[in-house]
Amino acid sequence: MTSLDDFIANVPKAELHLHIEGTLEPELMFALGARNGIDTGYGSTDEVRAAYQFGNLQDFLDIYYAGANVLVTEQDFYDLAWAYLQKAHAQNVIHAEIMFDPQTHTDRGIAFDTVISGLTRALDDARIEFGMSAGLILSFLRHLDEASAQRTLDQGLDHRDKIIAIGLDSSELGHPPEKFARVFARARNEGFRVIAHAGEEGPPAYVSDALDILKVVRIDHGVRAVEDPALVARLVQAEIPLTVCPLSNVRLGVFKTMADHPLKDMLKAGLKATVNSDDPAYFGGYMNENFSATAAALDLSQDDIIALIRNSFDAAFLPPAETAALHQRLDAYVNSTA
Repeated sequence: MTSLDDFIANVPKAELHLHIEGTLEPELMFALGARNGIDTGYGSTDEVRAAYQFGNLQDFLDIYYAGANVLVTEQDFYDLAWAYLQKAHAQNVIHAEIMFDPQTHTDRGIAFDTVISGLTRALDDARIEFGMSAGLILSFLRHLDEASAQRTLDQGLDHRDKIIAIGLDSSELGHPPEKFARVFARARNEGFRVIAHAGEEGPPAYVSDALDILKVVRIDHGVRAVEDPALVARLVQAEIPLTVCPLSNVRLGVFKTMADHPLKDMLKAGLKATVNSDDPAYFGGYMNENFSATAAALDLSQDDIIALIRNSFDAAFLPPAETAALHQRLDAYVNSTA
């Protein structure tokens, strides 16, 4: 009989909450820094990994943005995305929805076209070589002002065929959803789906506001929604997907240990929870590591794993026929292990 870890390793799955800048492994950071003549500020990959001991979201973001400085050319962005896509393919991710933060790069003088061209080329190669479907989510940085987000949306409109949704990430506390009400309304009017980080470090009210003010169709993180029973009932009734990132939540101190994580309770409550890796180079694990760590700590069953994966397929921004094809691949794998 297949062990649960073997099942997790080999089952086809989708990733819906992944920041491409957060996949920058220390080795690639050094290689790109050397290629572009940029001093990373660290003497070795071991020093970089030692720096990845952060206690909260802001400490992490400080390192995250510093690391992004090595990304300069279209080839750099291609190499970054291709490294992730190879890892994802090796872990049997068959669909990925990848967030990118244009402002992290345009504020350094890197052209928007440079960023999206490199990323898109890697996604195209993954379709050809791996048969993996993938799309890009343009995410605004919430610690910057709405005017900056509006300018970024202007740039994104020239590439609307390459963007599957608009998102909102970065520092949550002190930057409530209403700060971006107008730019999200404009994005919706332009025909984009919209999503937002909410209820990670921010309170459950940020989840409600993301729904009511930004009109999002999917919540990134959302784990603190469990503190508000009425909100949980609303999310269940509306079938709003939550892109949960367990290893990230523990590393950033949202929960003290994985045993404290509410993922299993979220499933029992009927929430459309999914599992994702967020910023795996910084948080110690990609998709399979997130599933295995959560399963071990929370005593998840194979049926729980299957339910989480089905939720991710249903939450993906895909045409119905492609969603059905993902479920068929999952069914075929489950039947082969029965």
